[in-house]
Amino acid sequence: MPASPARVAAFKVLLRVEREAAYADELLHSVLLDQLSPADRGLATEIVMGVLRWRSALDVMFAGLIPGQLRKLDLEVLTALRMGAYQMAFLSRVPAHAVVNETVELVKQAKKRSAAGLVNAVMRKLQPNRAAVPSPPAADANQLAASYSHPEWLVDRWVAYFGFDRALQICQYDQQVPATAIRLSSADDEAELRKEGFQLAPGALMKNARRVVAGDMTASALLRSGRIAIQDEGSQLVAALVGEGRRILDCCAAPGGKTAALATRLPDAEIIAADLHPHRARLLRQMAPQANVQVIAADALHLPLTAHFDRVLADVPCSGTGTLARNPEIKWRLTPDDLQDLQSRQIAILSAAMDRVATGGRLVYSTCSLEPEENEQVVAACLRSHAGFELIPAKDELLRLRAAGELVWPDIETLVHGNFLRTIPGVHPCDGFFAAVLQKQ
Repeated sequence: MPASPARVAAFKVLLRVEREAAYADELLHSVLLDQLSPADRGLATEIVMGVLRWRSALDVMFAGLIPGQLRKLDLEVLTALRMGAYQMAFLSRVPAHAVVNETVELVKQAKKRSAAGLVNAVMRKLQPNRAAVPSPPAADANQLAASYSHPEWLVDRWVAYFGFDRALQICQYDQQVPATAIRLSSADDEAELRKEGFQLAPGALMKNARRVVAGDMTASALLRSGRIAIQDEGSQLVAALVGEGRRILDCCAAPGGKTAALATRLPDAEIIAADLHPHRARLLRQMAPQANVQVIAADALHLPLTAHFDRVLADVPCSGTGTLARNPEIKWRLTPDDLQDLQSRQIAILSAAMDRVATGGRLVYSTCSLEPEENEQVVAACLRSHAGFELIPAKDELLRLRAAGELVWPDIETLVHGNFLRTIPGVHPCDGFFAAVLQKQ
C-alpha cells in the first residue's frame, strides 16, 4: 500500500526544507497540505517539526546500523529514515510495524527502490528501541548539545554567554511545541473568538495578548479579517517599545506583525512600512491591512524617502536563534561565519535607519537573535559612528509600559540586560528577542 497522505506531505516538506532552504512553518501552511484532513495535517506537522527539532539525535539512533557514512545516503533515504526514527521514538500510539511499512513505502515512492531493503532492515532493528528518547544532560556543553539535539558550537556559545543553567533552559524550550499567542485589537475580539469555539488564556507578558488553549487559530474568521494576529508575546513587547509618534517608519517590516501592532495601537499615526522584496511587501500588506499603513517595496539602505520620523523601528534580518522552537531548521543551517556576515548587514541597516530619525525622535533596534554579535555589538558600533544619539535604558521603557497597564510580566529585572531588553526562551514564555532604544538629541 502507498504511504499515507500525511507522511507523504511531511516527506515533501522536509525535502524542500533541505534542498531549497525553505522554512517548514511556511510550507506547513501552503498548498502542500491543503488536501489533508485536520488529523492528517496535525500528524504531518508533528513529524516535520519533530524531525527538525531532533535531527542529530535521530541520526545517532540509526547511524551505527548503516554501512558507511550517513552523508553518502541519498537525501530521500536519509529523510525517510529520520521520519521513521522519530515516529519510533516519540509517537508511541503508532504501531511499530506501521512505521516500518510507511518508511519503506516512502523510499519506494521516491524512486529509491534499491534502498528499500536497507531501510526495511534498519527500521526493524530500531523496533526494540522504541521510546529511546535522549537521556538527561550531564553538566557539560557537549552532552547538553547531544541530549537536546543542538549543534555543539551553538550550545558552547550559550553556555559561555548565559551560563549552563540558562543554556539548558533555552535548549529545553527549543525542543517543545511553543504556545500560540495572539494579539487582540479590541475587547470584543475575545468574546467573538470564544463564540467561534476557541479556548483562550491570558497573556503572560502583554495585556492584549491571549494564549490559545484549544482550537486552530488559522481557521478563525477574525484572523482572516486582520482584526487579530498570531504574534509571539516577545514580538508584541518589542512593538510596544516603539512608543507613540505621529510619523513612524518600520524599515524592515515583513512579515508585518509589528507593523500591524503599531497601526492598531496608534490609529492616528502615519506609518510607512518597507521591505526589500516585492512578494514580502505583498504579504506585509495582508498582515497590516490598516488604513494608516503605507507599504513600499524598497531597500532599507536606500529608502525613497526624504522625510524624518518621530519613531523608527529597525527589526533587522538576523540569525533567528531566539526562534528555534518555531524554526528548528535554522540550527542546522547556521554557521559561525554567518554571524559576522549578518552583523555587517545589520550595522548598515541600523546606520541608515538612524539617518531617518527626527531630532528628539527615537529608534528601536531589534532582533530575534540570542547572539551578542547581532545585538549589543551592532548597537555599540553604530553609536560610535553616529554622534547625537543616546541609549535609553530599556528598564525605564518597561516601567512605563507596566504603569500604562500594557506590560503584565511581574519581574521586569529578568527582561533587562544592561540597558537592553532581552527575552530568553525557557526563562520567559516567548521567543528570544533583543531590543535597544536610541534617542536623537
